Amino acid sequence: MAHVVVLGAGLGGTIMAYELRDALGSSHRVSVVNKGSRFRFVPSNPWVAVGWRDREDVEVDLTEVFARRHIDFFPQGAERVHPSEKRITLSDGADLAYDYLVIATGPELAFDEVPGFGPEAGTQSVCHIDHALGAKDASDRLVDNPGPVIIGAVQGASCFGPAYEFAFILDKALRDARVRDRVPMTFVTAEPYIGHLGLDGVGDTKGLLESELRQRHIHFITNARVDKFEDGKAFVSEIAEDGSVRQSHEIPSVYTMMIPAFRGVSAVRGIEGLTNPRGFILADQYQRNPTFKEVFSIGVCVAIPPVGKTPVPVGVPKTGFMIESMVTATTQNIANLIAGKEPSAIPTWNAVCLADFGDGGVAFIAQPQIPPRNVNWSGSGKWVHAAKIGFEKYFLHKIRSGTAEPFYEKLALQVLGIEKLRAVKQDKTDT
Repeated sequence: MAHVVVLGAGLGGTIMAYELRDALGSSHRVSVVNKGSRFRFVPSNPWVAVGWRDREDVEVDLTEVFARRHIDFFPQGAERVHPSEKRITLSDGADLAYDYLVIATGPELAFDEVPGFGPEAGTQSVCHIDHALGAKDASDRLVDNPGPVIIGAVQGASCFGPAYEFAFILDKALRDARVRDRVPMTFVTAEPYIGHLGLDGVGDTKGLLESELRQRHIHFITNARVDKFEDGKAFVSEIAEDGSVRQSHEIPSVYTMMIPAFRGVSAVRGIEGLTNPRGFILADQYQRNPTFKEVFSIGVCVAIPPVGKTPVPVGVPKTGFMIESMVTATTQNIANLIAGKEPSAIPTWNAVCLADFGDGGVAFIAQPQIPPRNVNWSGSGKWVHAAKIGFEKYFLHKIRSGTAEPFYEKLALQVLGIEKLRAVKQDKTDT
C-alpha cells in the first residue's frame, strides 16, 4: 500500500486529495496536512471585504467530507518537510511518513518586505479571509469618513487579478453608498502597463482595463515600486526602463489595499534541491521535483520564472485552470509510479480567469498561459459578474460534496462558444 500525502487544503490541495482518492482507490492511503480544518474560497475575499459575503458563505469544514471520502486529515499543520527522509514533522511534534508527497501549500505573504505594510501595520488585504473581514470593517469606516484610497500590487507581486477586482468592487460599493464623489482612488501597480497581469497581457486586457479605470475615474501608476507606507500616505517610486526613478510620488490615503509579493512557506523554504531562493518548489514538466523524485507540487507554491524582464519585478500568476491541469497531471503521474511506470502526463498550463467588477467584469483565456499562445482572448460584460457568482457556487458545491470534476475546460469552451455565437449573430445583423 502506497501512502500519498497532500500538504495544503486550499483550491488545489483539496481537489488534489479528491482526485487521488478517485484514481488510487481503497488499496492506497491518501492523507492531507493543513493548518486548520476549514477550506476557504479565496476568490470571494474581495466580496467579503465590502460585506457582500461573510465567513460562513465561503468556508467549508473539511473534517466530515474527508472522513466520508476516506482521506486521513491532520489539521495541526506542518512544521517542516524532510524530503531526504520522506517524512513531515507536524506542528505538534509528530512525524508523518509518506511514499509520495504533493506540496500544495500556497504562499506566505511577504508584507515585511515593504516598511509599514500589512494588516498589522494598518494597510488592508484580501489574501486571507481574516484580512478580508478586517478590510470590511475598514471599508465601513471609509463610508462614514470618506477620503483618498490606494489599491494595487507591490513589487514582486504575482496575483494582480484580485487587485483589479477589488478596485472596481470597492468603487461599486462606494457608489452604492453615495460617497464615491468624496473618495479619490489611485491604482498603483508594479506591472509595466495596465493589464499586463504578470502574463504580458491576454487579448486586449490592456485596453479593457485601462478603459474601466478611466471610466470610473481611478488614476493609475505603473512601473511602481512602493518604498514605504506611513500613517496616511504611501511613498512610491515610478521606475523608468533603465532602472532610474522617473518620478517620486507621495500619495495620501485613508484606506490602502495592495497585494504583497509571495514566497514559499517556512515548512519548505531553504531546503536545497527542493526550492528556489524565494522558497517556491522546483518542478519539472511532470510537476515532479528534480532532486526528490517522490515530491510533486501544484498551485501557487510552484516556481515559475517571470514572462520577461520588467523595470519593476513582477511574478507569474497561477490561475485556476493552470492549477486544475497540474492536479490532473500529478494524479496520473503518481498513479503511474505506484503501478511501476514512469510519469507521462504533462499539464497544459492554460489560463481561464473571471475578474468580477461588481456590476460587470473582464474574462480572459490564454492557451497556453505563457506566450506565444494558440488562444489569446479577452472580453467584458455584465455576464462575467454572473459567471463569477455561478463559479463560486459550483466550486463550493464541489468541495462540500467531495467531487473533483474538472471545471475550467468546460468554462473555456463555453465562453469561447458564447463569443462565436455572438459573432455569428453580429454577421447576420450586418448582412
